[in-house]
Amino acid sequence: WPATKDELIDYAMRSGAPLEVIENLQETEDEGEIYESIEDLWPDYPSKEDFFFNEEEY
Repeated sequence: WPATKDELIDYAMRSGAPLEVIENLQETEDEGEIYESIEDLWPDYPSKEDFFFNEEEY
């Protein structure tokens, strides 16, 4: 990050991402914007607060 749509697709292919991930990236609208974080592509991306475990136990 930051990355363009084409850079994300290229990285997904080179890193062996599942075909579904590559297809989803290809289906995103490309307005030439640069994505600064995963939240730009996936607004519901799970954050650390979404997991229910107590870090103090570890």
